[in-house]
Amino acid sequence: MQPTEENIQYAITAINLTKAFGEFIAVDHISFNIKQGEIFGFLGANGAGKTTAMRMLCGLSKPTSGEATVAGFDVSTQPESIKKNIGYMSQKFSLYEDLTVMENIRFYAGIYGLSDKDIKEKVRIYYNTYTSIMKKNKLVGSLPLGWKQKLSFSIALIHEPKIVFLDEPTGGVDPLTRREFWEMIYAASQRGTTLFVTTHYMDEAEYCHRVSIMVDGSIAALGTPAELKKQFAAESMSDVFLQLARQATRQAD
Repeated sequence: MQPTEENIQYAITAINLTKAFGEFIAVDHISFNIKQGEIFGFLGANGAGKTTAMRMLCGLSKPTSGEATVAGFDVSTQPESIKKNIGYMSQKFSLYEDLTVMENIRFYAGIYGLSDKDIKEKVRIYYNTYTSIMKKNKLVGSLPLGWKQKLSFSIALIHEPKIVFLDEPTGGVDPLTRREFWEMIYAASQRGTTLFVTTHYMDEAEYCHRVSIMVDGSIAALGTPAELKKQFAAESMSDVFLQLARQATRQAD
């Protein structure tokens, strides 16, 4: 049977999702579906509302109105269940820099409720992946930025979440390391993990299966990179983004 709109399983759904702070509408009735295993780029200039939208989807902020589900859980009524079933990584990283790599792995595995047996298995797998730095028993704070980035992403996946939110994950690293990081993203996608990515690098938008671009709290464009470039008669996603960003009136998110 061919998949249809009715029988496709979505990792994330949003229907008229809205967040208001008094009279200010930060996120204005946004709607979209994200398939399991999809790499979804969520773009917008400062003030577009993407950070507020992401906070709602992560179960950190309750919507004013509208509906959304993440990993099958309702953002309004089941935020704690959402937090247990997603991974999260930001540009600032969430690793403890005064702990070693091994200590960070054990700590986060425990936080996510892995059994002692599973923790031992994760340590074995990660040791094989990060042998060069784990052998030296270095504190995370002493590692190069690229290593921190890769380790942070690996730990965001340690409990095998269905969905991982990546908030500006490649900021400040060199092009080669960014490429290597995206190889990790593709590998996770191929295993069925859904990746929700925000980025300021428009070349990275080209790597996403689909992209949405927010302007002043609303989704101004949504589609594959090829579709959006055709729609806006643009040669690159950077050109698409600039066309839409110039329409923005807000100054801060």
